[in-house]
Parts: sequence; C-alpha cells; structure tokens
Amino acid sequence: MERTSKPVVTVLTAPGEPEPPGLDGLRARAEVRFASDEQSLRETLPGTQVMMVTDFRTEALAAAWPEADQLEWIHATSAGVDALMFPALIESNVRVTNARGIFDRGIAEYVLCTILMFAKDFPNSIRLQMAHRWQHRDTEKAEGQQVLIVGAGSIGRQIARLVSGVGMMPHGIARKARSSDPDFTAVHGNDELFEQLSLADYVVIAAPLTPQTEGLFDARAFAAMKSTARLINIGRGPIVKTDDLIKALNEGVIAGAGLDVFEEEPLPPGNPLWDMENVTMTAHMAGDFIGWRRALTDQFLDNLDRWLAGDEVLNEVNKELGYAAG
Repeated sequence: MERTSKPVVTVLTAPGEPEPPGLDGLRARAEVRFASDEQSLRETLPGTQVMMVTDFRTEALAAAWPEADQLEWIHATSAGVDALMFPALIESNVRVTNARGIFDRGIAEYVLCTILMFAKDFPNSIRLQMAHRWQHRDTEKAEGQQVLIVGAGSIGRQIARLVSGVGMMPHGIARKARSSDPDFTAVHGNDELFEQLSLADYVVIAAPLTPQTEGLFDARAFAAMKSTARLINIGRGPIVKTDDLIKALNEGVIAGAGLDVFEEEPLPPGNPLWDMENVTMTAHMAGDFIGWRRALTDQFLDNLDRWLAGDEVLNEVNKELGYAAG
C-alpha cells in the first residue's frame, strides 16, 4: 500500500562522522532526524519508522532498542550487517536491508590487484626501488592458479569473474554446493572447505561475519592450506584469528597475506603484521571508490521510494543467516 504521509527517518552515523552526501533528496521525502550515539538515538527513535545506518560497527541501536516504538525498516549502508544482528532485532518484525552491490566491483578489483601484486612480487619491487637497488628476479604467472573464494555471494561472484579474466580458476565455498555456475569453475559446500583449502593457490575470504564464520580461519585452517598459498581477507576481521595467522606466516605454514580487515581496527601500531614482508595491508578500504558515499545514499533513496510506494524493498537481509541471500 502506498504511503501518503512523510515518514520519520533517523540517520545514525558514527560519532564525529559528517552528514552523508545527497540527503537533500531524503529531506524532500521524509522528516529527517540525526543520531550519532546511544543517547541521541534514544531521543530520535520514538516515532521513527525508517533508519539509515552508516556506522557498521554501531552498538548504539542495541542499547537504544526499547525506544523503537514504530520502527519498520533499517537500511545499513554496508555489505556486512553483523553489528545489527542482536537478538531483539532478529526476533522482531523490523526488516533489514544492506548495500549489496555497491562495493562488489571495487572489492573484486582490489582482490585481483592483490593477487597480481603477489604473483609479480611488487612489494619487493617497491622496497628495492626505495633502496635504489637493481635486482632482477623471476616472478610467478597468475594464469592457471586456483583461487578459492570463501563466500560465493555477489562480491564473491565479481571476484570470480575478474580472476577468470586473467586465466585463473575460481572455486567458491557456499552454504550448499551448486551443480553448475556460470562464473565459478565449481561451487562447493561448507563441508568441503578443508579439502578445497589444500588445493588453492589463493584463498579469498568474502564471507559475512556470522556465528558460523567467526574464527573460521584458525591454526587448523592454515595448516590445511598449501605452504605456497596466500590468504586475502576482504570480508570481516574476526573471521581470521590474528595470532594464528601471525604464527602461520612466521613459520612458513602459508606464504603470505593481503589484509583489508582485522580483528581489531585500527590495527595497533605494535602488531607484528605491520613489519612482515609477506603481508600487504590496507585500512578497511577495499571497496571504497571515489563517490561511494553518494552512491550509498542514492541506493537508499531508491529503496525508500519503493517502500513509500508499497513495493518490496531490495537487498533484504535474512536475519537468521545474517546476510542478504539470493
């Protein structure tokens, strides 16, 4: 049913974060309120029907939840929604959507870049350049290498498409195996993870953070990998046990890691990962392209128009699974 009155929309940002760009269109459609912490959210939630959440680490919503008397829909401007999956919300009738699709291509380009950096030994080339040293080396070919993508959703699919373009063989891990898939060489079920880890040259974590994936990559998982394999994590930091990863890298259990996310963010200055020559790191920015903040707002406004018209919203999250399926 089409809605004829302006809804109340609360925008929840991180403390100190500026207003998302492009909100003039939101003000034309709704009464807009702003919150950035538990106290301000408690003040704005009563009467709020829709929330736009830009702080993907927020704990404020769980704390202020008793004040959500009219809330119908929460939109997270992130692919991961793990911070929002607290019991009261899961058990409620409030629907949750996410930013599925916005970051897929950027993340896939980041993964391909990281693979090629490892294959062509660019981290060492940069170090040699800085030292003014001319040192010829042979490097690897990416073509023919096997890439295991743990999480065969929309981001995993984009990664599979790009690595296929340079002649690599993408295999996926999903909840259930698929008999065929246009973008993957094969898609295996979760129960085949350790078998597939032993075959992969690159292992890419593209899964959401859920109770099932938290700590999934531990000493046992690293021991199952090839000693020549590299791990790339663009999913969520807590999927990898940092201490186990450091030990595996130090002892040559695996050959290297490309990391965009970490158990603790920002990564503490004293963490050994900073100084490892077989590690590349970025500051949780794999999918962030120029203009991404405005793209997130535009996506929310398009979904808000659907909601106002009484149509089904896009990217609805299965709250039991913790991600947007399908």
